[in-house]
Parts: sequence; C-alpha cells; structure tokens
Amino acid sequence: MGVLVFGDSETSPTLRHEVPLAIGDPFLYLEAEGRRVVVTNALEDSRIARAAPDLERLLVDAFGRDDLIAEGRSRAEVEREVCVRAIAAVGIAEAAVPPEFPLALADRLRTAGVVLIVDEQLFVDRRRRKTATELEGIRRAAQVAIAAMGEAAAMLREAMIDGNDLVLEGELLRAEAVRARIHEVCARGGAPAPQDIMIKPMGPDAAIGHDPGAGPLPAHVPIEIDLWPRDERSGCWADMTRTFVRGHISDQITELHALTREAHERACAAAKPSVTGLALYERACDVFEAAGHPTQRTKAPGETLREGFYFSLGHGVGLEVHEEPALGRNGTAPLIEGDVIAVEPGTVIRGVGGTRVEDLLIVTAEGNERLTGSFPYGLVP
Repeated sequence: MGVLVFGDSETSPTLRHEVPLAIGDPFLYLEAEGRRVVVTNALEDSRIARAAPDLERLLVDAFGRDDLIAEGRSRAEVEREVCVRAIAAVGIAEAAVPPEFPLALADRLRTAGVVLIVDEQLFVDRRRRKTATELEGIRRAAQVAIAAMGEAAAMLREAMIDGNDLVLEGELLRAEAVRARIHEVCARGGAPAPQDIMIKPMGPDAAIGHDPGAGPLPAHVPIEIDLWPRDERSGCWADMTRTFVRGHISDQITELHALTREAHERACAAAKPSVTGLALYERACDVFEAAGHPTQRTKAPGETLREGFYFSLGHGVGLEVHEEPALGRNGTAPLIEGDVIAVEPGTVIRGVGGTRVEDLLIVTAEGNERLTGSFPYGLVP
C-alpha cells in the first residue's frame, strides 16, 4: 500500500514532517515501494532538492499540465488531474491518506480506481517519531522560551509595588506590555510567539481556561505566564509555564504551588518509554486528590469541573503545539523514544487562587530530558 498526502507544508504538519520546508502552495507527496516522491514545479524544485535531497522530484509539466490548461480547465481541476496521472505513473493503486486529505481529490482518485484508506494512526505514529531537524527546532524554540520567560520575570521583578498595583517606569504594568516584550524576545530569537500567549492573574476570582489575560497586573497575586514560541526554520513549537507573585505571598498560595510542584516532579520523573500518558496523569491526580482537590478522575460523569486540577496533565508538542501523545484520561498509548511532551499540572481554589508549572520534555531511551528545566520554579520572579 502506498501513502498520499496533499496540501501545503505551511499549514499541514503531516506534510511538513515529510518535506521539511515551508511551501505555501499545495503539492502532492507519495510513497510506494521504497520511493519517496513529491510532485512539484520549477519554483520549488531547487528548494526541495536542497532541503530534502533524499526525495525524488517529479515536475508537473511532465504530466500534461500545459494541455490541461489549454483545454480550459480550472486551476483546481488541473491540480487534481496532474495528481491522478502522477499517482498512476508511480504505480499506486491503493494508498493510506490522513483524515484531512482533500475530499475533491479523494473523489477524483476513487473515480480513477484508486483505493484510499483513511489511516489516522499511521500518520500520528510517524509524527511522534521526531526527525533530527524537528528536534533541533524544538530545542531552539525551548531556548527562546526560556529567554522570553526571563524577560517577563525581570519586568515583574523590577516593577514597584504601589498598594495592590505594580508600576514599571511610572506606569501601571499591564499584561499587554509583558506580552509585547515576550513577542520582541521571541521574534529576535527566531521563534515568534502567537498573539494569545497567556499572562493573567490567578487570584481569588481568576478566569480559568485559555483566557490570555489583559489589563493591569496586580501585586501580591499569582501571575501565570504560559508561552509557546515556534521555531521559524523547522516550524516546530516549544511550550512552558511559570507562576510568579510580585509582593506578599500568602501561605495558601505557597501551599498550592508546592502541591503543583510535587505533582509536576512526580509526573516528570516517571516519563519514559512504555509508560502511558494516562499513568503520568494519574500520578499528578494522586497528589492533588490526597490534598482534597477535585480532578477529572473524581468528578461526576457529565460534571464540568472549574476548580482543582480541572484539566489534563499535558500534551505532545512538535509541528503542532498540541498533538499526540495525550497526557490525560485518553492517554492510553505508551510513550516512545522521541516523543516530545509538555507536562503542566496546576490547581485552582475558588476564593484563593491558583498556580501552574509546565516543562517541555524529550522522551529518551533512558527516561527523559527536560528542555526548559533550567528556568527556576520559584514564585518570586
């Protein structure tokens, strides 16, 4: 059975994994009997040759593209017909495709007699085994994340405390200012961060979930900073989180943070090949539940949890910032060497506040390597 992927490698992580180059126009990737082939044009031919010299390149002009255009076919029709002819030339009669394979192209191929089988797990497994290029990119992004987190912590540290406010250079310190500094550092480091990186207070009335945070940052309250820069060269992401308090740290927040750190360390220590993401999640749940905090494991079926350890432990990271393997109740797949995972436990108590910590790990043959572990975990910025 062959393999077919169609799309552009800027938006398709499946295709970017096979062709390590950002190409904005859609193209076809094929595998059959040991051949790895791309169907491309003169604009991209030399770029692909340099970035992936192991790939065989077939040019669209060899499949009657000019004649199809002369017939008055639309651009989309020409693309589909070229794909049909290229697939026939390579000798593929049956192929596995990812779930996002274009329906119009699938219909045309089936009309031509090609059997297509959607095999999501095949492509998930391929992407979990990171290439050397991807791992290099993840490492670069992780170093940029550490640098950006350091800048954010410095801004909090240098801010003056004025009652319950933080003031930096004569102005209230706002989440937007910290976010702008993070964006600057990440862009300069070659791993830009998206607009919605999280910088938000986690005090007694904290908004849970993915609210990115806005407005003045308060003193004496936990401030959660979650950032995920993307390496420009490889398209791969990093992800890390720390929680800081500028000012007085209450005993309750100190205890919450210690609990979060214990759950984090227990999960990280257990991450190695053959251990499931579910097993890591349960280690974190054990810590929180022993302290009386609810978890997804203890809630009633159908209940929406809004406090305690109300989310999963984490996720895989690579060409997507959230990808397999899962580190939660559905994380039944064993970890494998080469997995990259974000481990991010945390807890929230209504009327008190919350804390969260996140590190990026590479699963190795012996255990794991913590890519962001060099950054301190303390609440004091």
